[in-house]
Amino acid sequence: MLVLGIDTSLRSTGLGLVEFRDGRIFGVGYDTIKNPARRPLSECLVNIRRTLADAIAEFRPDVAAVEGVFYAKYPATTLILGQARGVAIATCAESGLQVFEHEPRRVKQAVAGWGAATKDQVQKMVVSMLGLPAVPQEDAADALAIAICHIQSFTRMQLEGARAL
Repeated sequence: MLVLGIDTSLRSTGLGLVEFRDGRIFGVGYDTIKNPARRPLSECLVNIRRTLADAIAEFRPDVAAVEGVFYAKYPATTLILGQARGVAIATCAESGLQVFEHEPRRVKQAVAGWGAATKDQVQKMVVSMLGLPAVPQEDAADALAIAICHIQSFTRMQLEGARAL
């Protein structure tokens, strides 16, 4: 199973590909979709859609996993994040991928063992778990962590005999 983890934001959306094979996880790749500060919102959203669609076409993941909604300090920030997240989810769905959502605390717990782990702790654990040669940028590390969380959740559901409704 190849999982595409997505950590959405307007200026730096993280992408991470993690494979689950023979009971082990492997890091396949990671990147960020960058949007300069002066680029208009509409152009940023188009860039996210195009770049994500290209990555899906190239790597052909089996599923996508995104970070669940959280509330930012400023309502405008939450709204913009929601727009970027909506574009990412729609792009995955349009490509035929099932999209799963994992709460931020659950992602941190899955990777670092603690739901309030810092970004630095998440980065270090992602490097350790996947045997990466270098520390990924924060958004890419978060995307890899989301993919790892999905694999752990999927494996747990299989072991517990959970079925889709």
